[in-house]
Amino acid sequence: MENWFGPGSPHDFQLFSTSHLVMLAIAAGGLILLSVTRKRWLAKERAFQWVRWTLFSLLLLSELSYQTWASIHGIWSFSGHVPLHLCGIASITALIGLLTLHKTWIQISFFIGIVPAFLALVTPDLPHDYHHYRFWKFFIHHTAIPWACLFLAFVKPAAITFRSVFFVYSLLVAYALVIGFFINPWSGANYLYLTQTPAAATPLDFFGDGIWYYLNLGLTALFLFLGQCFLWRQLVVKPEKRLSKR
Repeated sequence: MENWFGPGSPHDFQLFSTSHLVMLAIAAGGLILLSVTRKRWLAKERAFQWVRWTLFSLLLLSELSYQTWASIHGIWSFSGHVPLHLCGIASITALIGLLTLHKTWIQISFFIGIVPAFLALVTPDLPHDYHHYRFWKFFIHHTAIPWACLFLAFVKPAAITFRSVFFVYSLLVAYALVIGFFINPWSGANYLYLTQTPAAATPLDFFGDGIWYYLNLGLTALFLFLGQCFLWRQLVVKPEKRLSKR
C-alpha cells in the first residue's frame, strides 16, 4: 500500500498497453450503458439518485485524494495540481451540475467534459502504470467526467441547443484568456496547454506553432461543440420529440 500510494513507481505507463486498453473499454462501455439504459434510470427515482450520487462521489473523491497525495509527499504546487485544466474545470462543473441539475451547468459540462476527457483517456499524460495510485486516479477521474456529463445531458436533453454552443464557447474563450494572459505567466504553469503541448503525444502536436496553434485550438473547439450539438439534436432530442407526439 505504501508503494502504491507513494511518490513514484518503477512501472512506467505504456500507451495502448493491456491496462490502457482495458480502461478505455470500461470508459466507452459505461457511456454506452448510460445511453441504452437511460429510460430505466430516468423513470425510477431510486436508480436515478443512485447513479447521480455515485458519479458525484467518484468525481469528488478523485480530486480530494489527488490533492491529499500531492500534499502528503510534498510535491503539491499551484502550477501543477490546481484543477484548472479543461478536465479539471469539467469535473467541477459536473459536480455543481449533479448537485443542482441546473441547465447552465449541464450545458457547460456537456461541451467541455465529454470529448476532452475521452481524448485525455486515449492519449494520457501519465507517468505510471496500474501498480500506482496515479494510474487509478487518472482513469477513474477521467472516466467519471464524461459519464457524469452525459448523465446530466440525459436529465435535460433539450438544454443542449445551438444557442448554448456559443454561450459555452464564449465562456471557454474568456477562461482561456484569463489562463493564458494571467494564470500561466504568473505561476509558470501550462494550464489548458496554452504554453506548450503536453509531454505525451496528442492531437495538439498537429496544431502548429505560435498564432496558428491558438487559432487551431479555438477553431477545433468551436467545430467540436457544433458537431456535438448537431449529433445530440439528431440522435437524442428529435427522436424523443417524435415519441412524445405519438
